[in-house]
Amino acid sequence: MHKINIVCVGKIKEQFYRSASEEYLKRLSRFAKLEIKEIAEGRNLEEEASGILKSAKGRIIALCIEGVRYTSEKLAEFIKDATDKGEELTFIIGSSYGLSEAVKSKAHIKLSFSDMTFPHQLMRVILCEQIYRAFMINSGSEYHK
Repeated sequence: MHKINIVCVGKIKEQFYRSASEEYLKRLSRFAKLEIKEIAEGRNLEEEASGILKSAKGRIIALCIEGVRYTSEKLAEFIKDATDKGEELTFIIGSSYGLSEAVKSKAHIKLSFSDMTFPHQLMRVILCEQIYRAFMINSGSEYHK
């Protein structure tokens, strides 16, 4: 079974974000083992970086505004390539302050979903949906039209 990790700074406080994330985790369970690791918010980015990097495994994808942009199809291709090689993936979502340069420098890819800024709790839901969409694209499903 494919292994995908999401390392996030902070906990989800709102039930509606938690419910949405859990729904995509449930849907993804037929394709991959997806684990979410929550890192405590630190006093600064460097403190958060320590916890993030301890939890990051395999190919690291840092979500940051200055990253490259992928279409859903390109993300599906990237995930398929990595999982076909048996690589574990770790997506990293920083705090409201972003990610430290130490984390960004360890990333194999810096990925941006938009020029806009999203709350990190919402970003978790968006990321889970896009990972699910990628597996649906790769399986030939009509979910992605």
